Amino acid sequence: MEKNFKNIHIGSYIKERNETLEIDIHRICNFFKCTEEEITEMYRSNSLNSEIILKWSKLLDYDFFRLYSQHLVLYAPPGSPDKSINKSKNSSLPIFRKNLYTQEIIDFIIELVNRGEKTKQQIMNDYNIPKTTLYKWISKYNKNGTQESI
Repeated sequence: MEKNFKNIHIGSYIKERNETLEIDIHRICNFFKCTEEEITEMYRSNSLNSEIILKWSKLLDYDFFRLYSQHLVLYAPPGSPDKSINKSKNSSLPIFRKNLYTQEIIDFIIELVNRGEKTKQQIMNDYNIPKTTLYKWISKYNKNGTQESI
């Protein structure tokens, strides 16, 4: 399945992972305390309750929440100056860095360039990726070995 970080259909990702691991449906039903029909319905679901996703993550040994994190890195609008005001307020919530590029994101971006779906300039504009970062990725990870100019 092609990774689509923009429109996440969590059920299909869960089903794909389960098909890879080949976990018996009866074990899954026992784990969730539900029927096969309910499991099938989860596979068809575009979204699931976070507790259910957490259970699937544990059962299938895969961080399904990472799909949503990748979405935020790629598609969340860049921060505005007004957001810096909120940073000064104390909060007990943990603070995460937004721009942590995983290998999946790098592969996704390189694939967009290689397939000609987006130009390098569009990628820099759409995803707020610095020019030097993009060019380093292309020289290091580009499997096609092609270098195109902006």
